[in-house]
Amino acid sequence: MSRPTPTQPPASRGSRRSQLRAFEEALREQWRLGQNIILCWCPMPEGIYLLQAPHYYLGQFSSLSEAAPADRLDLLNGRFIRHLIAGRRQLGEADFFSTAKRLGLEPELIVSALSTDSDADAIEQIVKRYSISYVESRAVLLFDIVDFSLYTPFEQSSQLNSLSYTLNSAANKLRSKRISVDFARTTTGDGFYIWNRDPSPRGNMELFLLMLVAVADNALARRKARSGTVPVLRTAFHIGSHFEFSQVEGFNPTLYTYIVGDVTIELARMVEIARGGQILIGEFTTQVPTSGREEALLMEADSTHFVQRADKWLEPLRGLELSGAHVEAIQCQLSGETGVSAGQSARRFRITDKHGRTHHAYNLRINIYTSGHRPLLLGIQGSELPRAERSGSEAELVQKGRRSQRPRLLPEE
Repeated sequence: MSRPTPTQPPASRGSRRSQLRAFEEALREQWRLGQNIILCWCPMPEGIYLLQAPHYYLGQFSSLSEAAPADRLDLLNGRFIRHLIAGRRQLGEADFFSTAKRLGLEPELIVSALSTDSDADAIEQIVKRYSISYVESRAVLLFDIVDFSLYTPFEQSSQLNSLSYTLNSAANKLRSKRISVDFARTTTGDGFYIWNRDPSPRGNMELFLLMLVAVADNALARRKARSGTVPVLRTAFHIGSHFEFSQVEGFNPTLYTYIVGDVTIELARMVEIARGGQILIGEFTTQVPTSGREEALLMEADSTHFVQRADKWLEPLRGLELSGAHVEAIQCQLSGETGVSAGQSARRFRITDKHGRTHHAYNLRINIYTSGHRPLLLGIQGSELPRAERSGSEAELVQKGRRSQRPRLLPEE
């Protein structure tokens, strides 16, 4: 493959800051208001090589060898693309040019005086702003405001502001306990998707703690607020894959990111059948830290074991102040079935959406004990859930009809 004609950035000398600014301006030219995305980059003595493609190219390329329409993401090309846009975008020379050959794309050379050793991390962050990223596994939280469309515009504004404050307040409370959640969010119109910018197993667990504190803060605020100012929430938590991208806006991509993928689809389906105040946990398999220490080993866990492990992370939250009361203990558990041995096992719910597709979820209950106050019980209690005829079997939550029709909760026959 022939070497490309170099693109000269507006400034090639000067301070590191001006060099980074010049490099980003060169990327912006290649980006063309969102027409192209930057896939990867490679440092070379003559400058920085970029590999870019039209925004529609990845979808076309991943379907070129399509053999089974229903399983497109597992195709060879799809796996290659997902691997390419997951993790770090800097490639070595051999990998970079072999990738360009496989994709049938011509590299672009940007002449720059940046040091590809000391400035590599800064270059990486700039490139990702003009690209799309794939995350194999990350916890995402969805808060949905019940009956949002029935409120006046002033009440809707108040409720969204209340929810936004609740998230900031919960993160600040956790920070006081040395639990730092660098959360990002994007609006759904009726609420927010929230995720931790740290996609590690520890980051996933810390997002779960953020959810617990936020739900409690919201419930306490509703006790004191006037009608219509503090929202009633439906809540869903899931761990799965997604794509992440910066919003195309005017001449620059914004600093805000958006996500879409399997994890957001699962969350949306759960929220569609959830009742006001209910908290649903999706069915997933992930890794969890064995303790709160940084050097902790990881273990495989499904949804039920994830919640059991999270219960062991709640000890640092003792003494946390919620609405003037100090937390003495927090307990969280999935709704269960009592078997003949009097043991409890988590009860799984099957969700059939309006398209006839099946999803699975669990109902979460949270008990918060504070000094001098009655326990705060959050989530839907087991007696309010649909029952199955046989102990231990699934209950079915079926969504039927048009999107505007309220889903019905039906026990499994």
